[in-house]
Amino acid sequence: MNENMEHISPALPDQKNYEVSYGLAFKLASQKLMAFADLEEQCRNSDSIYRKVDGSFRIEVKYLNRIYRIGLPEVSVAFAGSPEEVELRDKILIMHYVTQAKGTPLSNIKIAFKELKEGANYYPTYFQRAVKPLRDYLGKNPEKLVELAKEIGGYKTDLGDVSVTVPAFSRVPITLVLWKGDEEFPPEANILFDSTALDYLAAEDLIILCQTISWKLVKMQQLKKLA
Repeated sequence: MNENMEHISPALPDQKNYEVSYGLAFKLASQKLMAFADLEEQCRNSDSIYRKVDGSFRIEVKYLNRIYRIGLPEVSVAFAGSPEEVELRDKILIMHYVTQAKGTPLSNIKIAFKELKEGANYYPTYFQRAVKPLRDYLGKNPEKLVELAKEIGGYKTDLGDVSVTVPAFSRVPITLVLWKGDEEFPPEANILFDSTALDYLAAEDLIILCQTISWKLVKMQQLKKLA
């Protein structure tokens, strides 16, 4: 893991190292957050809300259609209005988004992962963790993607046979594309990004984010089958 706080990324560690590796990533991100001279301005960069409530400060961030609260100055990440525990992986993604945001306006130009800086180097990992599950579990029934994506704030777009855009964070839209295939060709999938994506999350973070989205959709689909 790179300890340079400009490029903190929650690389997936082995299970035995999970708590140590993720714990360190969260600690470093917390230190970076509290080091901002103008935290309110940084919140504007990420389109999050910085507010004072009952004498304490907090940041409110929308992530996958739910509101999260970052408590300050002892940095904590929790759901707004829910006692359930936030997964450490999600805490780190939220912290990275807030601390790395440059405030760049969305270009509305979609690019593939390989077009991102260092994207080609990470592509095999990205494909296995994020694209392959989407293709393998939803590729044969792509029409279900639209309904599933609505539960995490997604909406239908016009690419491939079926596509949706999920505003994972306010300034990090993720577009999922499926092709059903036929007797000659198997199903295919792809995930596209706004060309400004690296102004908000590092490539390693985007892998984790896309993996999270893909598996959320797969699990929702499996639960619907069992219902």
